[in-house]
Amino acid sequence: MFDQVNGLPVHILVLHAAVIFVPLLALGAVVYALAPAWRPKLAWAVALLGLVAPVATFVAKESGEELYDSKISTFSPKGKEILAQHMDYGSMTFWFSLALGLLALAMVAATFRPERRPPLVLNLAFIVLSVVLAAGSGYYIYRTGDSGATAVWGTY
Repeated sequence: MFDQVNGLPVHILVLHAAVIFVPLLALGAVVYALAPAWRPKLAWAVALLGLVAPVATFVAKESGEELYDSKISTFSPKGKEILAQHMDYGSMTFWFSLALGLLALAMVAATFRPERRPPLVLNLAFIVLSVVLAAGSGYYIYRTGDSGATAVWGTY
C-alpha cells in the first residue's frame, strides 16, 4: 500500500506534505493558543492541520519503512546507520505531530464558542503544551529531513 505510485516510491511523494504541514501546524497551534482574538479566523485551519499533519507524517513514516525494506541490500553500513537514525527521527516526528494535532483539536473544541471561555489554567496549559509540542515537532521534522537528505545526497 505504501510502496509505489506509478513506479515512484510513495515516500518521495508524501514526505513533502509532512515537511509543509507539520511546521504549519506548529505555527498555527502556537498562534491559536497565544492570540485569542484570532481564534475565530484560525479555528478551521488549525483543526484541519491537526488532522492532516499527523496523517502526512504517518504515511511518510510507513512509506519510508517500505522503501528501506525494498532497498536495504544497496546500502553501506554507514548508510544503514544514517537511515536507522532517519527512521528514528521520523517516528519521533510522527508522535510529536500526533500529540500536537490532538492538542490543536482540543484547543479548537474548547474555545469554539467565544461566549464559553475556558478557565485561565486551561488557557495556560494550551499555551505551554502548544509551545513545547511545536518546538519538538519543529526539531524532529528538521532532524528527519536533514538525516534523510544526508542519506540520499551523501556518499554512503
